[in-house]
Amino acid sequence: MERQPVRGRGISENPPNRFHPVDVVRDGWRDPQDPLPRTELLRDDTKSILSWNDSPDVGFNASINPYRGCEVGCAYCYSRPFHEYLGFSAGLDFETRILVKTKAPDLLRQALSSRSWEPQVIALSGATDPYQPAERRLRITRACLEVLAEFRNPVAVITKRHLVTRDIDLLADLARHGAAAVMLSVTTLRNDVQRVMEPRGATPERRLDAIRRLSEAGIPVGVMVAPVVPGLTDHEMAAILAAAADAGASRAGFIMLRLPHGVGELFEAWLEQHFPARRDKVLGRVRDVRGGRLYDSRYGPRQRGHGPFAEQIRRMFEITCRRVGLVHGEGSALSAAAFRRPGGAQRSLFNEGDG
Repeated sequence: MERQPVRGRGISENPPNRFHPVDVVRDGWRDPQDPLPRTELLRDDTKSILSWNDSPDVGFNASINPYRGCEVGCAYCYSRPFHEYLGFSAGLDFETRILVKTKAPDLLRQALSSRSWEPQVIALSGATDPYQPAERRLRITRACLEVLAEFRNPVAVITKRHLVTRDIDLLADLARHGAAAVMLSVTTLRNDVQRVMEPRGATPERRLDAIRRLSEAGIPVGVMVAPVVPGLTDHEMAAILAAAADAGASRAGFIMLRLPHGVGELFEAWLEQHFPARRDKVLGRVRDVRGGRLYDSRYGPRQRGHGPFAEQIRRMFEITCRRVGLVHGEGSALSAAAFRRPGGAQRSLFNEGDG
């Protein structure tokens, strides 16, 4: 029987974990009075908070992910397979079973206080959205920003959520030292597409409003057209860039749709549910830019694709950026010159009982 879309979720199924030979099906995971799968927040007692990246096509070395899993629920998210390493599914589990790093601010303080720490840009976050719905209540991302502001360590934020404007005070403080930049990811200007593709992301209008507010506060802000979905959203690139520039963005970047491991199958099922008439066109265009496959893991091509259609998108991006006055690139040149290690005893951000 064909699965129906789940309102408020990007993916409507839980495929088997590729690392587990036995598939356990959770029964009764929905309240009969409430057919929507509920979000579970699970404690993550990680011992370190900084993730290190040595990929040559990613613009940062260090990142912080306060959450694992992401309730924003982007149907295409390349981070979905990471949830399988935790014993979960890359499908609905990724959106509904969120691991929360409650110790993240304290761990970050310890890392920055170490004499071995070399001041450098830290990305927030790199894998999942640091401003996903749980952040409104838990405020872990904000607590991490408070630490970064205290140390004046540069930070680059990328998000799809308007909630980033809550932290304008901290970001503006860092920006005065050339140590903060924000990128808003805008995939489409169509509310109907955004609603089913990124169900708990901000509407396109709210993302543009966030760009405007950040820019007015003196915070360097840009737009990421990410991902470009060939055959579905690629025709919107020029309009997205123009709207972002009008809102106050100063730079832009783009990333081609990436469908690693089982994400290709999940996205194919999503297309069949929401855009069946476009399914073959989208998958065909994805294969056009991925050498006949749904994914090419090579550094460089995995971000931009290759071939005539990928080149057409790249040229459109560059021409439009020149026309509307956006600088090419995914982040401002941030400075660590103002970095400092505050003296004195450091208090814990969480009560002992909170772990």
